[in-house]
Amino acid sequence: MVANSQRRLFALQRMEATEVEVYTRLARKQKDPHNRQILQEIAEEESRHEEILAKETGKVAKPIMWKVWLHTRLAWLFGLTFTIKMLERIERNASTEYRKLGYDDLADEEDSHEERLIGMLKEDRLKYIGSVVLGMSDALIELTGALAGLTFAFADLKLVALAGLITGIAAAFSMGASEYLSSRTEKKDTNPLTAAMFTWIAYLLTVFLLVAPYLIISPDTSPVYGLEPHVLALVCTLIIGIVVIASFNFYVSVVEEVSFLHRFSEMAGLLFAVSLISFGIGIVLSNWLGF
Repeated sequence: MVANSQRRLFALQRMEATEVEVYTRLARKQKDPHNRQILQEIAEEESRHEEILAKETGKVAKPIMWKVWLHTRLAWLFGLTFTIKMLERIERNASTEYRKLGYDDLADEEDSHEERLIGMLKEDRLKYIGSVVLGMSDALIELTGALAGLTFAFADLKLVALAGLITGIAAAFSMGASEYLSSRTEKKDTNPLTAAMFTWIAYLLTVFLLVAPYLIISPDTSPVYGLEPHVLALVCTLIIGIVVIASFNFYVSVVEEVSFLHRFSEMAGLLFAVSLISFGIGIVLSNWLGF
């Protein structure tokens, strides 16, 4: 029993040592003195926890370097807030473990201290999440629906790709301009031009991802599971749409601490509903116009 407790304590000690290294490295890379100070405070708190556990285990714990590498890269790719919120989720599990082992004081500090400090972090990119959501969600729903309708109207991969790109690129500029005007009119705490750029880029990237299957799949491809090339392209587009929705909503659910399942199911439901309606419209119009 004692040996098992020692193993669990040492695992917690290694986790604390790893997080000391992560927060220290993140602090070094911060240009904002406010954020740098907060990260240094968190690192110092974790270091104190690691020292307390070292007295109990009598061992020296080294950081798990692959985890350090992973979290520092996540911060570079997805931002400081996302990375620290992910670490905070791990800390919640550690808090439960501390309580099981009888270290209630450490558990309370894990629950309150970091949450308070993390809430003080400032990150400019989070101001523009709404702009990214606007661009990505509009592109997903509008273009996926358009591609579904065009696919069954023309049944021609290149023609659908051309129409999708023209429609999507034009819509991206339109959405960017609308966000710029909206930000200026509503006088939000954001730069209108930056907000417009975030919306435009999010829309444009989503367009290219959704149209990609129509450019990659050859018209001469043999049917896969009975699906003709143009239908296969649409299925791939829908899968890409679901992956994009899942990825982005996971990011938002971590950063804003909201329900992933609710947001994901809502957007995925809209995606399939619009695609189904557009599919029907495409069939009706193609028959009516004689395609």
